[in-house]
Amino acid sequence: MTVAPHNAPLPSPVPRAPDAPMGAVRTVAVIDIGTNSVRVNIAEIDASGRVQPLDTLTQPVSLGKDTFMSGVIEKSTIAKVIEVLKSFRAVMEQYHVTQPEQIRAVATSAVREARNSDAFVDRLYIATGIAVNVIDAAEETRLTYQSIMPHIAADPKLAESTTLVVEVGGGNTEVLALRNKDVLYSHNYRFGSRRLREMLEKYRIVDARLRKLMERQVEVIVEQVRQNVDLPHAPNVIMLGGEARFAADQLMGEWDSHNLAKVSVAKLTHFVDDILTLTVEDLVRKYKLLFPEAETLVPTLLAYLQMARAMKVRHLLVSKATMRDGLLVEMATGGAWSDEFFQQTVRSAIDLGRKYQFDEAHALHVTSLCGAMFDALRQEHRLDRRYGLLLHIAALLHEIGGFVNSQGHHKHSMYLIVNSELFGMGQRDLLISGLIARYHRRAEPQPTHEEYVALDRESRIAVAKLASILRVADALDRAHVQRIRHITCTLQDGDFVIGIPDVDDLSLEQVALHQKGTMFEDVYGKRVVLRKVQAAAPAGAP
Repeated sequence: MTVAPHNAPLPSPVPRAPDAPMGAVRTVAVIDIGTNSVRVNIAEIDASGRVQPLDTLTQPVSLGKDTFMSGVIEKSTIAKVIEVLKSFRAVMEQYHVTQPEQIRAVATSAVREARNSDAFVDRLYIATGIAVNVIDAAEETRLTYQSIMPHIAADPKLAESTTLVVEVGGGNTEVLALRNKDVLYSHNYRFGSRRLREMLEKYRIVDARLRKLMERQVEVIVEQVRQNVDLPHAPNVIMLGGEARFAADQLMGEWDSHNLAKVSVAKLTHFVDDILTLTVEDLVRKYKLLFPEAETLVPTLLAYLQMARAMKVRHLLVSKATMRDGLLVEMATGGAWSDEFFQQTVRSAIDLGRKYQFDEAHALHVTSLCGAMFDALRQEHRLDRRYGLLLHIAALLHEIGGFVNSQGHHKHSMYLIVNSELFGMGQRDLLISGLIARYHRRAEPQPTHEEYVALDRESRIAVAKLASILRVADALDRAHVQRIRHITCTLQDGDFVIGIPDVDDLSLEQVALHQKGTMFEDVYGKRVVLRKVQAAAPAGAP
């Protein structure tokens, strides 16, 4: 395998076994256990990856009321969720969705923050056979990105301008800033309509203070976005969520789900002023809402209005896209780790490196070398493309700790990576990348290293495999001058041979490799051998 050092290529895709024979249509289901309700979308996915919706079901279950009031999901609520999932399973079976690989179920903040989260998902699995994955905020953001990108890509004006995608959920508010299809900023704030509603009840705060509380919180969010993104005077603002869709339906009537609804802020203000005079019971009767939906309607719409005013926009855009659409996209494409997702995550890491004044040329060079070795060793490490991305990020950021102190900079690099926000990377991903960077020099992983032993066995092994690759790549640019322009990687007679053309004296790299290459040999059972090779002849040469 050959690599040019400054391109920092992404790890090559790993062919995956298809879930169904070529040309077949798969029927799948995605389940979202949210703050106020449990929902399922059932759809068909054809051989080209096109998603055809078949059915959607929603049942109200107020998990957020439990978690945000007491910190624990009550037994009665667990029983209700089990009942709902059993009813969903009966419907799914009618569509022949019966196998685990046909179902993806996730839970968000109300389950994530509950003290009995693990017991909750275990109980669901025992009772229903449905494995629920409690996703973190970074994964929620990634799914939102997956669901909204078709809208952005379909509209050149949106794709070329700055757009804020905002979803005020029951537990959290998610903000995603995009420009030219690139992610400029993403963050999940612990501010949501159900969380606020429970706070009002817990501390007996009168509803008259609701608007003021909303204004303060939204001001904080907008200020943080402005600190991180150079926003134009009036960016596009896309609202997501059931409350936003409800408001658009009331103000515009029926609208095409493939397009964005354009809602006047002035009309939305009048609508919110009207429903502010109604009780929750009035809202349920007048608009045929479920009770949990009626409870969160006003706080959510107030938050969107405040966001519109702060951004000085006259219209808000509303999308019918949901997180479940993002889940279906991932099932259709074979996973979350697409080239587009990789590029956005890498872009986020490079921005972070620049923030800490990293040696960008060295970082890109080492990353490229890591990519070549990762691909060449695929049969040895047996790690999927996701781990290739985690190595990619670690290689880019392995020296950012020098911003804190050159002494022990590998430890500082780990700390900065673990405590930073990188688009689409959850806490476990950040920890793995941080540990890979931490072990690019000095001590190898030890049982006394708290962060390392906190990982499961599979992740610890992956860290060792990837950190040993990073050590070798870093040794090949010991002088930080990128004089090794190309490499070839082969396995020969039990050795891992790195062929290097166009460099006569490899003594500096040999010394660095002697110091840093022992971990590779311990992990892979192979010596790393540097070998001068003849440069490939130009195309068309005799």
